[in-house]
Amino acid sequence: MAEHGCLICAPLIAKTVCGMLDQMLLAEANGAHVIEFRLDHIVDFNPQIDLQTLLKARKLPAIVTYRPKWEGGEYEGDDKLRLDALQLAADLGAEFVDVELQVAADFVPALKGRKPSCCQIIVSNHNFQTTPSTEELGTLVATIQSTGADIVKFATTANNITDVANVFQILSRSQVSSDKVPMISLVMGERGLISRILCPKFGGYLTFGSVDAGQESAPGQPTLLELKNIYQIEHLRRDTKVFGIIGNPVGHSKSPILHNAAFRQTKIDAVYVPFLVDNLEDFLRVFCLSDFAGFSVTIPHKESALKCCDEVESTAQAIGAVNTIIRRKSDGKLIGYNTDSDGAISAIEDALSKCTTTPLAGRLFVVIGAGGAGKALAFGAKRRGSRIVIANRNYERAKALANLVGGEALPLEALNNYCPESGMILANTTSVGMQPNITETPIAKEALRSYSLVFDAVYTPSVTQLLKEAAAAGTAVVGGLEMLIRQAAAQFELFTGYPAPIQLMREVISQSL
Repeated sequence: MAEHGCLICAPLIAKTVCGMLDQMLLAEANGAHVIEFRLDHIVDFNPQIDLQTLLKARKLPAIVTYRPKWEGGEYEGDDKLRLDALQLAADLGAEFVDVELQVAADFVPALKGRKPSCCQIIVSNHNFQTTPSTEELGTLVATIQSTGADIVKFATTANNITDVANVFQILSRSQVSSDKVPMISLVMGERGLISRILCPKFGGYLTFGSVDAGQESAPGQPTLLELKNIYQIEHLRRDTKVFGIIGNPVGHSKSPILHNAAFRQTKIDAVYVPFLVDNLEDFLRVFCLSDFAGFSVTIPHKESALKCCDEVESTAQAIGAVNTIIRRKSDGKLIGYNTDSDGAISAIEDALSKCTTTPLAGRLFVVIGAGGAGKALAFGAKRRGSRIVIANRNYERAKALANLVGGEALPLEALNNYCPESGMILANTTSVGMQPNITETPIAKEALRSYSLVFDAVYTPSVTQLLKEAAAAGTAVVGGLEMLIRQAAAQFELFTGYPAPIQLMREVISQSL
């Protein structure tokens, strides 16, 4: 169990009793504290026989849930038969039964009159469209409590990550309430993922983790192993500092694996989570507590981050892009930095030194992309004395960046025939070739023979189509993982004030591939 007391529950959603028993064993092996039997998923479910089998086999406390279609479940039959099965589960000693708010007014008093004292009633409500305001959520919680629930549960849907703040606020309030009732409050969808990870910090009674990927009982549900091994959820406390990566998309990011391993190694009380953000300004305005202490920033927010910071370090200001934001402890102001430039350029220089004695100075350095990462590479190479060429789909953006660094601009389609000299450096800073579009490449393979080295900022996959074709052409290559590790190490030092365990970071990334 987490230090703060938050339980991790594994929902079991197999179609057969045998399959559910197999999932139960996996849940136990993966460290669940509680299991949930989702009876509505079992085909041809027989309460008298199947409930006995499931409950007798359990080694962990069990929630029994028989969710109807009208509340997001699979059951479509007679509601009386469904509620009778929940009554039977209580009679058989289930530790928890979950019943919907819509039927709780009649069911809860009847069950309380005869259930064993060890059985607790969870009264739940699910909103699959939106997340209501804090006032509406407060009213909902009071309504659920009025049914006589032992545990309050509500799940909403995040249309924006800022919706999660409403739920955190209600959860925090419940911890200081005089009539405190244990509360399970989660936000569904990818934008609501942080509600599931940070549940212990804000006082949640329980969070859910699937036994394996693809076995989720609700949208946005992480796996048990992700909660326990990546986010170390059992060690999260109210005082735990929160860091994370802001982006869109963000689910592919390896940064949580890197930073959480580094926090664990250095014994720093912090967690690093993915923030799927649509509007950066709104996100920073809503998540303004000092406990949200710092952020990595990735596509497409690096340039807008510059405007959202109270102060910007000189390198980031010159580049025109921020990839790291720190909330200053003394006054709460947001300070912007850029660690992409040195992270990428140092990786390129190290690789170049292995295949040639000629440094970057004087070389033609071709950057594909004119966004935040493109600016970082262009300014970094310019500082090393390279001559810069910017190629971009939007030629006007290419010209704007080229003008800033005293370089040349090209439309992206012209790059296939661009060969003014040999020994050039190519750096792709776009998302072309990123999963799932792994066969895409921003330049024809025939054009790669003119380059001494090709760098690709994409790291999912770790070896992109561009890098494969460059290596086949006899060109030295540098993948995005090396840039990720180096810029993440610099971010870790900004986050914590301590040296980053960079060797550990390399090992963790290697193991994750």
